[in-house]
Amino acid sequence: MLKKIGFRLLCLAVMVSFLFIAQAQTEEQGWEKTITLPSGEVVCDLNGEWDFLLIGRGEYKNFGQVSNVLRITQQGESFNGIRMIGNQFMPKDSIALEGELDKNGFKKLIYTGTGGPVSVKGKISKDGKSFEIRLPNIFDIKVTKK
Repeated sequence: MLKKIGFRLLCLAVMVSFLFIAQAQTEEQGWEKTITLPSGEVVCDLNGEWDFLLIGRGEYKNFGQVSNVLRITQQGESFNGIRMIGNQFMPKDSIALEGELDKNGFKKLIYTGTGGPVSVKGKISKDGKSFEIRLPNIFDIKVTKK
């Protein structure tokens, strides 16, 4: 009887410690909205509408700035961002972003523009309300939650 109680207390202690670890990861990032994956890993929740600003740099500085709105849909760690406003180069309802998340932010991130899909680096803000993407010597992209 005493062994059963001890085993149950040990199981309870393990479950509580997992909850504290998940909470600590969320607080460490400071993301306001998160999703807990089946593995127990906590990732930023990107679901929703986002303002999208592409800023030309380097030899593309004359390109100027192009704004759009993205609808990001996330299922678990995977997500995609669809353009809600089109233009002559990037049509409405086309995929602008897709990727995967982990507890540190972007695990994989692909931007699709006029030149086709390209793997890029991005960084999610501490509160999860914005992120930045850099295409070296071409564009900076700033994405902000509406």
